[in-house]
Amino acid sequence: MKRYLFLLAGLFWLFTAEVQAQTQTQDISKVRVEQLSDDQVIKLIAEADRRGMTDDQLLQSLGQRGMSAAEQQKLRSRIMALRQKGGLASKPTTDSATSTDEQGRRVNDSTALLDTASFNKDAADTSRVFGAKLFRNTNIRFQPNLNIPTPKNYIIGTGDELLLDLTGDNEVSYRLPVSPEGTVNVNYIGLISVAGLTIEEAASKIKQQMQSTYPQLRSGSTRLSLTLGNIRSIKVTLTGYVTRPGTYTLPSLANVFHALYASGGPAEKGTYRNIQLIRNNQVIQTIDAYDFLTKGVQPGNVRLEDGDVIHIPVFERQVEVEGLVNNPGIFEPLASETLADVLRFAGNFAPEAYTAKVKVLQITDRERSVADIYAEDYSTYIPKNGDQYIIEEVLDRYANRVEIEGAVFRPGKYALTEGLTLRQLIQRADGLKEDAFMARAYINRLKPDNTQELITVNLNELMAGNEQSNHVLQREDRVIISSIFDLREEYIVSISGQVRHPGQFPYVEQMTLGNLIQMSGGLAEAANIEVVDVARRIRKNVNVPDSVLSELVQLKFDSREEALQSDFVLEPFDVVSVQTSTGYQVQRMVRIEGEVKFPGQYVLLKKDETISDLISRAGGVTEFAYLQGASLQRNISDALVAQGHTALTGQSRRQLQEIEREQAELQNLALENTLQSKDSVDTKLFFSNYVGIKLDKILEGEKKYDIPLEDEDVIIVPRQLRTVMVRGQVLNPNRIVYQKGKPLRYYIRQAGGFTAKAHKRKTFVQHANGSVEGSSGGYPEVLPGSEIIVPTKPEREKIPVQAWVSMGSVVTSMAAVIVSLLK
Repeated sequence: MKRYLFLLAGLFWLFTAEVQAQTQTQDISKVRVEQLSDDQVIKLIAEADRRGMTDDQLLQSLGQRGMSAAEQQKLRSRIMALRQKGGLASKPTTDSATSTDEQGRRVNDSTALLDTASFNKDAADTSRVFGAKLFRNTNIRFQPNLNIPTPKNYIIGTGDELLLDLTGDNEVSYRLPVSPEGTVNVNYIGLISVAGLTIEEAASKIKQQMQSTYPQLRSGSTRLSLTLGNIRSIKVTLTGYVTRPGTYTLPSLANVFHALYASGGPAEKGTYRNIQLIRNNQVIQTIDAYDFLTKGVQPGNVRLEDGDVIHIPVFERQVEVEGLVNNPGIFEPLASETLADVLRFAGNFAPEAYTAKVKVLQITDRERSVADIYAEDYSTYIPKNGDQYIIEEVLDRYANRVEIEGAVFRPGKYALTEGLTLRQLIQRADGLKEDAFMARAYINRLKPDNTQELITVNLNELMAGNEQSNHVLQREDRVIISSIFDLREEYIVSISGQVRHPGQFPYVEQMTLGNLIQMSGGLAEAANIEVVDVARRIRKNVNVPDSVLSELVQLKFDSREEALQSDFVLEPFDVVSVQTSTGYQVQRMVRIEGEVKFPGQYVLLKKDETISDLISRAGGVTEFAYLQGASLQRNISDALVAQGHTALTGQSRRQLQEIEREQAELQNLALENTLQSKDSVDTKLFFSNYVGIKLDKILEGEKKYDIPLEDEDVIIVPRQLRTVMVRGQVLNPNRIVYQKGKPLRYYIRQAGGFTAKAHKRKTFVQHANGSVEGSSGGYPEVLPGSEIIVPTKPEREKIPVQAWVSMGSVVTSMAAVIVSLLK
């Protein structure tokens, strides 16, 4: 039977281990971002937003769970792309009020426009056809200017409104709408047909017919003016290879370019060089958009009329220009244009382009071919359809460069002239510096096989006129002349201790101790001039065991002035230490606040001055003082912590260690609460410098509580407190009137009781004097002014589906084993 129990226990252990492995190990290193759908990525973003995580925090979390850096970068790109899909702008409308979706359902035109806008924006961003960015740019509006004088050649049509003004001897104004029959009705004159006439022709006709009623028009004493009021709308149809073909409603002042922009311009296969304007079934004008794109002129850009058709045929030839031109892309040259024209369309060569030759990839009847076109043939070569021109970069090398660097007055690159020698190059660089290392210089030479060699030169012999050292330089030679300072370690000296600006300083020859003290700003007030230490580096070339690390020279001075004038010569790397004078003390300030007779700042009179001594100097406490709530605020110095608190007395050291222990416990608790929930208690209250003193016992004479004071200590003696603060995971955090003898649960009930997230066993109390009591052995006592803090219970991680499946399989296996053992 014992054997069966042992086997059962082993199976249970295996079951527990597998469940823990499933719940704790969530390795996502095998996730591939390209296999995720957009819905999955969107859900991931939404979950991160719900938790208040930024994209960087999300990626960092996934990286900690095993996602590689490459996959994180892919996910970042997916997230950015999905976030950018939200901003769509509307575009110019066509004549249709509605459109249909892919399933044939009729949808509102605004939705269709959003889809069109997205398409146009993407098309404009990705199209490399020259001119596409202009017609498909959604950030500008290519619309006619309606606030201009009436053009004399404007053709009047149905829907226009004419403004007729008579001035002079007769003053009268008419607003004359053009009827569907093409007439206007003038008072006392009747109907006048104006449709199809220009403004100038209509004005002449109306003036002629009005002369019988206004004879002053003949003599000129009455003048007639005819202008446009409201202009009509016209319908224009765009056909062929158009980005958005269809019928468009435009103002009657619109021209061909206005219609092209409204429709998105030519499509990818449409021509920019032979755009046809058809009126009454005849091509009345052809427009070459390249005139506008390259020169800014618009020949043939005539005003449109109602019923006009703009037809865009397919292009005749297209070529592509890649590489180092200012505007690479796809261009459409005419049969009469050459490669020079294509390069002009592409903005000509970039500054670093190789201009002597252009490589062209051609398409023949059977296969592709490659050829070179030289500069002298640019103006004669006729581009062929499908040509691809590649503009390469000039070689990253110089045909006539030499370089000199180091201890010369003008180092840099110089032109290599025929027969240039090393001495001439040094003269071009304004000569050698005084610190030049004359024993040896180098010429780094590039050999014909691109390997390097070093040529050694004695500068003393070269400058003395030795021609054997005066080498003739070659292309890409690099002359290196070292400084004597480059060949040795940088010399420094340092000073520490009681000087105004301690630190490191450059060493100079014959530098004295007085010089160094002056460079450091002079001696501080606390400087001990009786003994100044100079630690000197030991230089030995023999490997002899020795425990000595440095040589110590001690200097003594009778006055500060003598130290400032010291002529003791320093050596490189000397370390000078100026100690503090024996018995020198800086005043230490403390402050007492609250219910004492004389609150304010006090100077400590002795090192072991205690809390009771300060209370006595402050005149004692008042009758309103709440002694149990008094606290000591102390700034714990990092220096004291680093030194192991050696500067404190034994009692102060023990008190400080107790403070640190309490602070560590509170910090751990605050960190735990912060990680568990955003609703946790505000962590600011956990991190304080308050020491929980017992002032009532101190004033009763109990010496063990009367600790010595330190610099910048603050003693706070509060007024009698009558409330208790309850905060954290309770239903109604607030202040509650203190009731003597009431336990902690009484105040929890007054605050509405614990919430479902409350971590009851971790509830603790922070008293008014800064001390903290936990709930390890039961709830602590509550005093006036105390704060009851209820932390958040940690959330348990949910067991994933895989773990439940594993649990089921383990249980099934255990049941099968038990059944087999019991048979």
